Amino acid sequence: MQTSAKQDNALACCIKYMDKQDSVLLSGNGVNSLLLSQWRERLADIRVMLLKDDVEARGLSKRFKDYPLIDYDTFVKESLTHDKVITW
Repeated sequence: MQTSAKQDNALACCIKYMDKQDSVLLSGNGVNSLLLSQWRERLADIRVMLLKDDVEARGLSKRFKDYPLIDYDTFVKESLTHDKVITW
């Protein structure tokens, strides 16, 4: 997810089609979605990962310490563990 939930409805659409084994990677402005309590609540039961570089670039590392921060190599490895990868 590359866009903030304030920018469009991509995150809402993504959640709508998710299964229990799915996970979400928030990158770019997508990490800002977790600044909104309603999105933290909606994502509470979903495996959420954040792209470390994007979190650090926004100065949000301390705020998002409870979420796994992953680098690009881990992102690629995670992508390979799923049957489908959809970019929103």
